[in-house]
Amino acid sequence: MRIAVDAMGGDHAPAEVVRGAWRAATEYEHTVVLVGQEEIVRGELDRLPSCDRIQTVPASEVIGFDEAPAMAVRKKKDSSIVVGVRLLKEGLAEAFVSAGSTGALMAAGMFVLGRLPGIDRPALAGILPVPGGRGLLMLDLGAHTDASPEHLYQWAVMGSLYAEHVMGITSPRVGLANIGVEPTKGNDAVREAYRRLAAGDLNFVGNVEGRDIPSGPVDVLVWDGFVGNIVLKYTEGLAAALFGLMKEEFRRGLLSRLGALLLMPAFRRVRRRMDYSEHGGAPLLGIRGAIIKCHGSSRAEAIKNGIRAGATFAATGVNRLIAQRLAGGEGEDA
Repeated sequence: MRIAVDAMGGDHAPAEVVRGAWRAATEYEHTVVLVGQEEIVRGELDRLPSCDRIQTVPASEVIGFDEAPAMAVRKKKDSSIVVGVRLLKEGLAEAFVSAGSTGALMAAGMFVLGRLPGIDRPALAGILPVPGGRGLLMLDLGAHTDASPEHLYQWAVMGSLYAEHVMGITSPRVGLANIGVEPTKGNDAVREAYRRLAAGDLNFVGNVEGRDIPSGPVDVLVWDGFVGNIVLKYTEGLAAALFGLMKEEFRRGLLSRLGALLLMPAFRRVRRRMDYSEHGGAPLLGIRGAIIKCHGSSRAEAIKNGIRAGATFAATGVNRLIAQRLAGGEGEDA
């Protein structure tokens, strides 16, 4: 399988992206295509042992995080994001992975690839570690800041199919984020989405309050991108704060230090489970192609896992299943 990677996207590009791509190419049986400013990318590759499963495709421009996404995609047609998405369009790659601008990635997906049949708005999904080890798939995480009942319903269908066929969860439990568990709670859009989901054939278990999210009562949780992005960023910040507080307490006296030594293996396992780099990035669902958005602060390990996630996304053919479910057509895998 050929996986295209945005070599110029992210806070630590291109060095960490190239290293992650090299690790993926050496560990997995995939060809990795690095898209970016060729001289710079080649310079980074020269620092690493040769690997015949790494290729490069030139792209002279870079879209920054501070640029207006739609305008940047239209103007910078030779940017690493646009060229990478174009490789999907032309069938020269099965998946595209980027740690660059989320907005630009969404815009490029929409303009170059288009939406899947039956999809009004694509959604950005992500996995939150919860007890049990399977993870909670959440969407939307910020691709769209508001949502109609129909959008929420479509995202629930996409999330359920992704959880089943990519994450391997049989009959995933689907929940709707709300301020109470009663069907009458929430704004008009959420109440109507509840009625639509309750009448459908998903394994819909009802509303989920914020306090219950970490306990993992569902496998798929749907909300609009405004709420989703705030919860995502809060979760990241809370995890970092909790680990910081634990370190402070471990330093308080001899007994605390001895206890820390005993707890350190478990502490490291929990930290690893909470680390975004372990989960392979966020799939962009609803686009005619397998696109994975890695965290903007991704280093080599996160990029490597993002490439793995992109390959799995493409191999399952979940896009075809989404189109079949929502539009009754055959759909497309890429």
